Amino acid sequence: MSSDAMVIEGRAVPRGRFPHFRRAGDFIFVSGTSSRRPDNSIAGASVDHLGATDLDIRAQTRAVIENIGGILEAAGASLRDVVEVSTFLVDMNDFHGYNQVYGEYFDQEGPARTTVAVHQLPHPHLRIEIKAVAYKPLKGGTPC
Repeated sequence: MSSDAMVIEGRAVPRGRFPHFRRAGDFIFVSGTSSRRPDNSIAGASVDHLGATDLDIRAQTRAVIENIGGILEAAGASLRDVVEVSTFLVDMNDFHGYNQVYGEYFDQEGPARTTVAVHQLPHPHLRIEIKAVAYKPLKGGTPC
């Protein structure tokens, strides 16, 4: 990779003019990531034939963390390199389900974390967005 910022082919396209990640020295900053798939469908969101919506915070959290893992992989890092996470929940009643899934990926030895409630996210079916910072030293002093 020749750039320190990148929009990754095959991932959900950012809904604005920003990269999936930006590297600054040994740090990789992952932009706010949702459970959107490359086809713009949303993991953990379904609408039945009558229009009733089911929004599953556990499925969305899992998809967000997996999406971040894929972005980090493209940057030459992994979830093991994450040192800080900021999570945005539309409803703090989802905290328990989010926290359960988060614990499948990280523990007390993992990244520092902040979780806040927000009024809304860019799509009404999104319940969670996470941004992350990873620390992965450059090899030979050049971008990965």
